[in-house]
Amino acid sequence: MILLSRRSLLFGSLALAACARVPASPQRPLRPIRLEDAFTGRATGQGVFRVTLTGSERRFRADLNGRLVGDRLTVVEDFFYDDGEENTLTWVFDRAGPGRWTGRRDDTVGFAEVVERGDEIRLSYTADFESVKTGSIPALASIVFNDLPIPSEMRVSLYVSRSDSERILFTFASPLPA
Repeated sequence: MILLSRRSLLFGSLALAACARVPASPQRPLRPIRLEDAFTGRATGQGVFRVTLTGSERRFRADLNGRLVGDRLTVVEDFFYDDGEENTLTWVFDRAGPGRWTGRRDDTVGFAEVVERGDEIRLSYTADFESVKTGSIPALASIVFNDLPIPSEMRVSLYVSRSDSERILFTFASPLPA
C-alpha cells in the first residue's frame, strides 16, 4: 500500500494541473494602420469574385492610386478582369473623426462607413454591380485587414502588395439573401 502525505498529494496535483495548461503564446505588438496609410500612393492587387449560389467566378487585377489632400482621400481603382473587361471606380473618403471616415464610390448606394481599429480597417457599404449570371445585386462589402471568417454567399478576396514584405488581404462579402 502506498501512503501519500498531504504535501505530496498537493504538489503532485499542482504539477499535474500545470501540465494541463497550454502556455500563452507570445504576441508581438500589432502595428496600427490608418486608411490614409493603406491607400495613399500606388498599389497593385489581385483577386476573384465568387458567387457560390450561382457558381459565377471572375478573376481580376486591380491597380490602386490614392491621394490625400487635407481630410479627403481619393482612391482610383482600375480593375482588369481575365475575360478582358476593364473598369475604373473612384472612392472619395472624408475624415469623420478620430479613426472614422465616410466615403462614396461610383457604384455605392448611400455612404460607406470606415472604422480604424488598431491593426485593422473595416469598410462597410452597399453597392450595385453587375454579376455575370444574376444581374444587379445589392452587396454589402467589408474590407478586413486580417483574414476573419465572414459568413457570406458572395466573397472576393483581394491581396494588395506594397512590397514583398507587406501584404494586405481585403475580403469583400455580402450576406445570404433573406
